[in-house]
Amino acid sequence: MIDINDIRNQLEEIKEQSDKLILSLDSDSTREEIAALEKETIKEDFWQDNENSQKVLQRIKVLKDRAAKAADLQTKLDDCFILLEFIDEHPEDEELSNELIEAMEQLNDTYTEIRMYSLLNGTNDKNNAYLTLHAGAGGTEACDWAEMLFRMYTRYFEQKGFKATVTDYLDGDGAGIKSVSVFVEGEYAYGYLKGESGVHRLVRISPFDSAGRRHTSFASCEVIPEISDEIEVKIKAEDLSVDTFRSSGKGGQHVNKTDSAVRITHLPTNVVVACQSERSQHQNRDKAMKMLMSKLMEIKEREHKEKIEDLKGNQMDIGWGSQIRSYVFCPYTMVKDHRTDYETGDVQSVMDGNLDPFINEYLTQNPAID
Repeated sequence: MIDINDIRNQLEEIKEQSDKLILSLDSDSTREEIAALEKETIKEDFWQDNENSQKVLQRIKVLKDRAAKAADLQTKLDDCFILLEFIDEHPEDEELSNELIEAMEQLNDTYTEIRMYSLLNGTNDKNNAYLTLHAGAGGTEACDWAEMLFRMYTRYFEQKGFKATVTDYLDGDGAGIKSVSVFVEGEYAYGYLKGESGVHRLVRISPFDSAGRRHTSFASCEVIPEISDEIEVKIKAEDLSVDTFRSSGKGGQHVNKTDSAVRITHLPTNVVVACQSERSQHQNRDKAMKMLMSKLMEIKEREHKEKIEDLKGNQMDIGWGSQIRSYVFCPYTMVKDHRTDYETGDVQSVMDGNLDPFINEYLTQNPAID
């Protein structure tokens, strides 16, 4: 027999948290924003600015989606309290008690899920994402670390049900990888991954050092959102350098007999993208161009520039002083995020893709502002 008083206290606690969450998702200001945005869509010149119109429509969809999830949470909360009232009237009914326990489990799952959705409300959070890893200075050590991170993220994608396609892969000298780019498809892929951008630091006893000394290695992670097909990005042809080469690395064996891989450099910013995942040069070029446009749009928005040609670009220092997270294997075990101070001693779990605690903490402390 369940403890009714304990259940009641749990429900009251969940209700207090849910009421705040529901209000944040479906407030008067949210409904007013939806109304104002929908009013914009009926203006005669709305579709003349295609980029803005897509942002408006996407924002309306996000807000309505959040409101629908708030309604779902409210329904599950009300159902639990109704069941509790029935149990008060029929305390010996074991079937009702089991039904309440099941309903509370569903309520908890819904609350946890919706709380995350409430944090993923940025303009691009719902989009697919491009994730790129680069080994830092340090030769084999850094390349091996980049490959370890690649394995970690691959495990994370599997846990989330995301589809991951390697678009470019460059082997390291002797071991590991110098760089790898992955196209990640899934709902809110960018929202979950955006906080992973930055330098990741590893401290361990090197398996490549015969003296068994401790080494520090660095690798960078870059995450950008995929832009919508409807958004037009104007890039001057003379600003591009296009090179073709033979595919290599994992997944490239079926296309490496011809120069089908494509590398595109945006000369003003020195932004470089490459794709070798498709069989034809034309397909690889199309994918590389889409990735380039996404990257330039992300830089443009981050730098608050009006035009692509205003961008200058910058290079990330893959080394000391710029790391966002440290992974310590020796002399103790710890993974610590330097932005949120969240840490865990279970290094193996993290390397097996258990990134949600770090991602949740980052999103909680850095909510999207639109």
